[in-house]
Amino acid sequence: MDGNPNPRSRQQPTDMTDCYSHHSQFYVSVDCIIFSISDGKLQVLLTKRKFEPEKGKWSLMGGFVSDGESVDDAARRVLFELTGIQGTFMRQVKTFGEVSRDPGARVISVAYYALLPSDAIDEKSLAEHDACWKDINDLPELGFDHPEMIRKARAHLCSRISTEPIAFKLLPEAFTLTHLQTLYELIFDEQFDKRNFRKRVAENQCIETTGKIDKSGSRRGARLFRFNKEIFEESNKFKI
Repeated sequence: MDGNPNPRSRQQPTDMTDCYSHHSQFYVSVDCIIFSISDGKLQVLLTKRKFEPEKGKWSLMGGFVSDGESVDDAARRVLFELTGIQGTFMRQVKTFGEVSRDPGARVISVAYYALLPSDAIDEKSLAEHDACWKDINDLPELGFDHPEMIRKARAHLCSRISTEPIAFKLLPEAFTLTHLQTLYELIFDEQFDKRNFRKRVAENQCIETTGKIDKSGSRRGARLFRFNKEIFEESNKFKI
């Protein structure tokens, strides 16, 4: 040994504080893409920003992650503050971290999407947040990178909805097969062959008839179905 100190050892921080102080610090936020079916359209819940940057523009509902709060908990909190609903289906989509994505500061945002029946949110709560449903195929001008977030969330939803029974989060407990097919067509933005779609539905034991008839659409009516969660959990198989 020549007695010279290891040059790598001189670069080691003396304590944990020094270790972190050598690196830049950023803000971390969450953004929620809330989907629903309303007026025969796939819709997204948007709110108008009340402060800069992008004041007055339509945007997704979001917020910063607080101390002692995970990003998942932050997303649940933001969703609850807007909707008053807890325990809602929610999935993480992607982390958005482009340097210039927020003109106010360096902000890294984790995007989530949630599925809610359109009548699940109290109108008073929507008014308090200046929020309303917007057709996903006819969105107003949005701030930040929120258009990309919505596109990514829809693509994520499309990739999951054929192999996971998440579509039923957007349907009433009892539904017709026409309602179910319409839901899938709105999400994928394409039409499906009725016979083939119903054949695929029939292959799922977890979709069962209620024995009741919906006559709201015609005198003859249509059979009502429901999703049986217990049967799905036993088989863990689903595909449409």
